[in-house]
Amino acid sequence: MTDNNVTLAQVVLHKGEVVSEFYGPDVTAQTTLISWSMAKSMTHALVGIAQMDGLLNVADSHLFPEWEADDRRNITVQQLLEMRSGLSWVEDYVDGDASDVIEMLFGSGKSDIASYAIAQPPAAAPGVEWVYSSGTTNIVTRLLGNGLGDAKGSHVNIERFMRSRLFEAIGMQAQPKFDAAGTFVGSSYVFATARDFAKFGLLYLHDGVCNGVRILPEGWVDHARARHVFDEETGLGYGAHWWTLPGERNSLVAAGYEGQYIMVIPDRDLVVVRLGKTVAELRNTVVAELRGVIEQFPVIGER
Repeated sequence: MTDNNVTLAQVVLHKGEVVSEFYGPDVTAQTTLISWSMAKSMTHALVGIAQMDGLLNVADSHLFPEWEADDRRNITVQQLLEMRSGLSWVEDYVDGDASDVIEMLFGSGKSDIASYAIAQPPAAAPGVEWVYSSGTTNIVTRLLGNGLGDAKGSHVNIERFMRSRLFEAIGMQAQPKFDAAGTFVGSSYVFATARDFAKFGLLYLHDGVCNGVRILPEGWVDHARARHVFDEETGLGYGAHWWTLPGERNSLVAAGYEGQYIMVIPDRDLVVVRLGKTVAELRNTVVAELRGVIEQFPVIGER
C-alpha cells in the first residue's frame, strides 16, 4: 500500500456473512465514506422500483421539452442507463482539462446538475455510441424527481422514496446528496459505511430480494448485467449503470472514482466491498487484487 493506493475499508461477505474485514488508519466499521460513481448503480435500483410503481418506463422517450427540436427527443431512459444517449460529454477527472463532469459537479453546473447535462448537444444518434457520462445519471435522477412530483428546488418526495423503498428496506444507513435544484446527485454522492454498501451488494446478489421481500422487480438484476460493451480502459464490461467483471459469470460491479468497488459474484455467493483512494493509473491493480480475493472462494458446485 502506497500513498497513491490506499485501502480505507474492505469487507467480504460469503453466503451472507462477513468473513473478512479490514479498516485503514482513522477508519472504523462506523465510518461513512463516499460512493463516488457507485451511486450510479443505486440509481439503477431506484429506476427499477419506479418502473415497478408505474412512475416511468425504460422505453420512455420525449423526456424533456428542450429535446423536442432535434434527435434528443428519441433518447430513451434505457439508453441513458446504458450510457448510449448520444449526448456530447467529456468525463475527465484531471483538473485543468476540459471536463463536463468537473464543470457539472464543481463549476457552473453545480447548483442544477441535471439542467447542465440536459443542455448538452447531440454528438451521435441515440443508441449508437457508448460514452461513459455522469451527466446522464443526473438526467435520470431528475426524471425520478419529476415523476415523484418534486417541484424544482425540492427533494422531499425523492428522498422519502429512496429511504423507504431502498435504503430502509434493505437495512442500509445511507446519506444521499442533493443539489440546490433538488436533484439527487446520483452520479456521485451517497455516503455509507463499508458494511452498508455491502448490504446494497447483497440486494443484487439475491436477485432484488431482501429478507424474503422483493425490493426490485423480477428481471431487474439481469437488466443491469446485460453487457453491451467492453471498456478497454477499465478492463470491465458495461450493462445498465453497472459494470461486469469478465470471467465471472453473472457478476456485477459498482465502481467509483479513486477505487471504490462493490463486486457481486453470484456463482461464488460473494460480495466484496473495497473503499479507498487510488490514482487512476493503479485502478487495474486494485481490480487484480480484488480478483485474487474473489478466487479464494470456490464456484458453487466446484471444489
